[in-house]
Amino acid sequence: MLGGEGAYKIPDYFLNGQKDHKTGRSAQEPSITAMRDDLERLKKIRNHRGLRTYWGLRVRGQHTKTTGRRAGKK
Repeated sequence: MLGGEGAYKIPDYFLNGQKDHKTGRSAQEPSITAMRDDLERLKKIRNHRGLRTYWGLRVRGQHTKTTGRRAGKK
């Protein structure tokens, strides 16, 4: 179903990438540049997710007290 979301009348909230801030369109698989631009925007507005990404910490609510202590985090 790549690129044909409109033909199947799938609601926008079912798609993975909801409403790109630059184009205003929704897509099933957002591009790498779109994801990079989104993270840069979050860093610029000093969002919690953007800052934790910048610092190299876990973003999605994982516990970090005892896990993830190795160097070379993603």
